[in-house]
Amino acid sequence: MKIAVICANGKAGKLIVKEVVNRGFDVTAVVKGENKSAAQNAIVKDLFDLTASDLAGFDAVVDAFGAWTPETLDQHSTSLKHICDVLSGTDTRLLVVGGAGSLYVNAEHSACVSDGADFPEIFKPLAKAMAKALDELRERNDVKWTYISPAGDFQADGERTGKYILAGEELTLNAKGESIISYADYAVAMVDEIEKGCHIGQRISVVRE
Repeated sequence: MKIAVICANGKAGKLIVKEVVNRGFDVTAVVKGENKSAAQNAIVKDLFDLTASDLAGFDAVVDAFGAWTPETLDQHSTSLKHICDVLSGTDTRLLVVGGAGSLYVNAEHSACVSDGADFPEIFKPLAKAMAKALDELRERNDVKWTYISPAGDFQADGERTGKYILAGEELTLNAKGESIISYADYAVAMVDEIEKGCHIGQRISVVRE
């Protein structure tokens, strides 16, 4: 299986690459500068400059792009659109590292985590930008996409337990009443989904057991 990880130098990207390498798959890092991931192969190119030929031949492409500053938040939409356009009409699957703010908190799917009174005001613009990108992704039927949201508490330096609960569109708590997962366990879930390919055209979520 051949896998490309876009933004492989980021915290999530590096751990996803590491998980892929540990499972013995062929992985290529897509990075703007020096490859700092565990991948032996690299495409050194800006995400927005990627072409269909760059991503041809991969079984799966992971989009681990992130933007945090007010002036770059719209790139969640523009970057995802560009990747989708590049992969349009191919059999290559696209797996997106998503956000938790857009997870629903009711069965009617009319309220999201980011709508809550206790959701930090500082993170609302980011959650809104990522939710917009997800809404636009849902309109694409020309790409074999899967969007994976982490739990509410997404811990960059958390341990790898190798265990997680696979959930759907709604915020899900574990047996301890927590919505938490480490980047390392998220990477496990991501690569499991790459292997199994059970949720094409869907948003799923993961939480630590």
